Amino acid sequence: MLIDILITSLINGSTYALLAIGFSLIFGVARIVNIAHTAFYMVAAYCIYFTTYRLGFNPLSAMITGIVFVSILGLIVYKIFIAPIREHEQAVLIGTIALAIALQEIMMLIFTGDYLSVPALIKGYATILGVKVFYQQLITFASVLVVLGLMRLFLMHTKLGLAIRATAQDREVANLMGMNESRVAMMAVVISVGLAGATGAIIVPLTTVEPFMWSHPLIMMMAVVVLGGMGSIKGSFYAAFILGFAEAMVVFLIPSGAFLKGAVALSIMILVLVVRPTGLFGVQFEEEG
Repeated sequence: MLIDILITSLINGSTYALLAIGFSLIFGVARIVNIAHTAFYMVAAYCIYFTTYRLGFNPLSAMITGIVFVSILGLIVYKIFIAPIREHEQAVLIGTIALAIALQEIMMLIFTGDYLSVPALIKGYATILGVKVFYQQLITFASVLVVLGLMRLFLMHTKLGLAIRATAQDREVANLMGMNESRVAMMAVVISVGLAGATGAIIVPLTTVEPFMWSHPLIMMMAVVVLGGMGSIKGSFYAAFILGFAEAMVVFLIPSGAFLKGAVALSIMILVLVVRPTGLFGVQFEEEG
């Protein structure tokens, strides 16, 4: 059971980490609370299903197509819908909620509410300490680590990454230094939505595809962002695995109470915030590092 808990918590935690880091990126740079973030994750999953079974793509090509499609969709939505109301935070919040529900209803109209699935990239399993661990689970976790590593390299060692970090710290100073804040914000949105699409591509072989699959990850993503500390990518990473482990513990130790897994994870977030209102890693920590 310990191995099962560990594997489940690593997969859940890595999923929440990717979603939370993408959300933190767009919030930090563009000051946008994008409630539709996990809805793009859902759209990517449906795109992968469609290109696999309707167009005959192999799973890897379907995943790449899904990420590209969602990134382009995110750019179009930002330019047409979000950019004009970007300076009005309440309007953006309500608008992205409406966008998420609209995407949900569109997927339901096209694919109905049936539970769908996508084949694994690699079939089979390995036995670790007497427990079956599927190769797809190992690939999923390794893929998340690769994406997170590439994201860190991008932010720390590229001009656009520098511009994103500078804009997140102070938009006015970034503008004075010659950085086009609007363009940087637009690129941050594309990267953020691309991360949501990558999360959908990585996790889709291990889950079912259905129109409401975005709602639970949204709640957990928000909990991760708050628990880790608003604006802290490092905090989001650690918080994601803490809450992923909490969920796995509930599912495996109290099977009849598995429906409480979200409530338990959120309770942990609340308890930590009572002691440390800035979350595990607040702004002060990021500035010191």
